[in-house]
Amino acid sequence: MACKRIFRPKVKTGNWNEDLILEEETMKHYFEKKEKGELLVQKVDFLKRNILEPVNLSVPNDGQLRFGDVVMLVNVGGENRQLSAVGINIDVNSLTKTPSPGIQTPCGVSAARGIQPCIRTAFIITSVDGSPEGSNLHFDQSFALRTTGGFARGLYLTSDLQSFQKCAKKSGLQEVYLDNSTCFLSWWRIVHFDPQERLEYEGQPVPANEKVLIMHCKTNQALAVLGDQLLWYFF
Repeated sequence: MACKRIFRPKVKTGNWNEDLILEEETMKHYFEKKEKGELLVQKVDFLKRNILEPVNLSVPNDGQLRFGDVVMLVNVGGENRQLSAVGINIDVNSLTKTPSPGIQTPCGVSAARGIQPCIRTAFIITSVDGSPEGSNLHFDQSFALRTTGGFARGLYLTSDLQSFQKCAKKSGLQEVYLDNSTCFLSWWRIVHFDPQERLEYEGQPVPANEKVLIMHCKTNQALAVLGDQLLWYFF
């Protein structure tokens, strides 16, 4: 039996009015988020523009590190690993707009192959023992590593003993993160890379652009980049 057409092609059927209202509400919600800059593509673009903004590193005249210097923490890699720089590991969900746009704490830390100096990878050597800015940093002397101000908020590189509740996501080892408090958990010290030379170099000025170990004062664990633990991020 042939199917007989009951309605003309222009006749609307079903919940057409509800569908129309729902589409209008969806478009209204979209334009509201676009106006406020809350669309995902806008957040990603805003994050990249701010976190990848170039930063000028300090150039020591005498080849030695000093308090107040802006530096990068670079892992030289190995036979099967490339250079990588420690930096801020942030996503669009870690942003805050009050009182001004910036990073929300606590914030994760990771390393990436890109070693261009920018807000993401720049750290400021900060005194924790009253040493004046501009004075030499010495081997085995406690100090803090702070991100730049503004968007990066001047957060401190921090770590603590690992536990079942608090550890690195991938490796399960001691977690390293950024926090806004300067306490003993954010204290670090530099030791000579060669164990046999450490006693001789203790108390000596730390040279710039040399291979060293950065040790956490509380746990006595060295800051490390694990090449077999991979993370995905927006950069």
